[in-house]
Amino acid sequence: MNIFYHYNDIAGDVHFPHSIAIDTEAMGLNNHRDRLCVVQISSGDGSAHLVHFPEGKFTCPNLLKILSNDLIQKIFHYARFDVAILQYSLSIDIKNIYCTKIASRLVRTYTDLHGLKDLCLDLLGVKISKQQRSSDWGADKLTREQLEYAATDVLHLHKIKAILDEMLVRERRMEIAKNCFNFIPTRAMLDVLGWGDDILLH
Repeated sequence: MNIFYHYNDIAGDVHFPHSIAIDTEAMGLNNHRDRLCVVQISSGDGSAHLVHFPEGKFTCPNLLKILSNDLIQKIFHYARFDVAILQYSLSIDIKNIYCTKIASRLVRTYTDLHGLKDLCLDLLGVKISKQQRSSDWGADKLTREQLEYAATDVLHLHKIKAILDEMLVRERRMEIAKNCFNFIPTRAMLDVLGWGDDILLH
């Protein structure tokens, strides 16, 4: 595992291919109350780039350029939260999204376990720890354990996506998956605007 730490913005000489795995860490799960602290990116090559915002200042032109590039596919796990907090914190629209949690729900109907830890174990045979999930991500300096945890959250997403894609094709659910992925920015915006409950409910 190679971890590259960046303060407030990703380095300008870092380039990514046509798809990247993305995750975020925040002070909590409320987009308005809890600030964005870390953005993790991996191209699936065993390396992770972590952008740390210890002061809550989001002047990050290089990161914004990557996230706003519609030609780059962004792979998330539970994209609804990550896209919403990125929209709210960075004032950016993110497109070309893939969500491994949605894909899992569409094809792994034999289980109700769709967390990243579950996917890593079931699809890859890899055990990951979620111990640092509730730690203080707003600290001025992150611990080695936090850095490793954050990196792990993006290192396996490309492989998981590849397996889920095969299952989506096999079960003839790729088209509906794509439609769900395309709706994520709208669903995230509804969250940002205060419609926390599903607007489609009766």
